[in-house]
Amino acid sequence: MNLHALRLFHIIASTGSVTRASEQLHISQPAITAQIKRFEKELRFPLLKPDGRGIALTDAGEELARLAKRLFAVEQQLEQFADDYRNGATGVIRLAATYLPAHFLLPAWLARFKRQYEQVEMTITTTNSGDALAKLMNVEVDIAIFGGAAEDYPEAIHKEELFQDELWFVVAPHHRYAGQRVTLAEMMKEPFVMREEGSTTRERLLSLCRTYGAALPTISLQFNGLHEAIQAVIAGYGANFVSSLVVRDFVERGELARVYVDGIQLMNAIGICTRKHEPLPPSAANFIQLVKGEA
Repeated sequence: MNLHALRLFHIIASTGSVTRASEQLHISQPAITAQIKRFEKELRFPLLKPDGRGIALTDAGEELARLAKRLFAVEQQLEQFADDYRNGATGVIRLAATYLPAHFLLPAWLARFKRQYEQVEMTITTTNSGDALAKLMNVEVDIAIFGGAAEDYPEAIHKEELFQDELWFVVAPHHRYAGQRVTLAEMMKEPFVMREEGSTTRERLLSLCRTYGAALPTISLQFNGLHEAIQAVIAGYGANFVSSLVVRDFVERGELARVYVDGIQLMNAIGICTRKHEPLPPSAANFIQLVKGEA
């Protein structure tokens, strides 16, 4: 079927006149009439009939006009979808985030993004750094957001630092080291409450001890989440080494206290990672742009 001719017929049926169709399309009336005649010949039944000084649709023309209206309505929907997708107004974003940004940064970022791009679907996986990177490499997610991401990335990964915050040693307020300045060796004598293996902050603490020749800490309690580890320290057991983003409010409220370790001031990088040489979906690119602005 000649879709161009069908479109001409659709506009004639919609406007009720060859003249108005000609004005709308900027095509001469004789040219339109000739194409409709050829279209009727192709279909082997008439679409238009005389009606006084104008024209009317035949019964077959009425039915074809109804079907054409549905067809071109779907075409408009397809064009709208393509336009929305190109602009990032629709689509799917698959995101992996480590516990720090997932709990303390992403909620506000996601809320602002969804207010602007309500039709974009988002799936968020909260996990540790190693698993987030693996998901990105295995094309299970499009973006990975890290708190304290490792330095050695695979060549195929593009990383971009958003900002940095400080890593703190914290204990309960009644702990003998609360608010005190101690050596790293003294600090490492305390039992630690930490996240599971694969946590970047945990690895940073172990690396710190190796660098300064201090004994490795005894990790007496291990949790799969930040919240649980912090609550155990607040309850009065052990110490933690953690991003200031996580515990700043607890310290300000007096539920935790900092310990100042001589010569140690480590920063925690908050970064965003994507796969190199692979264009992001427009919706994901919009999200990254928003995150950069927020950061």
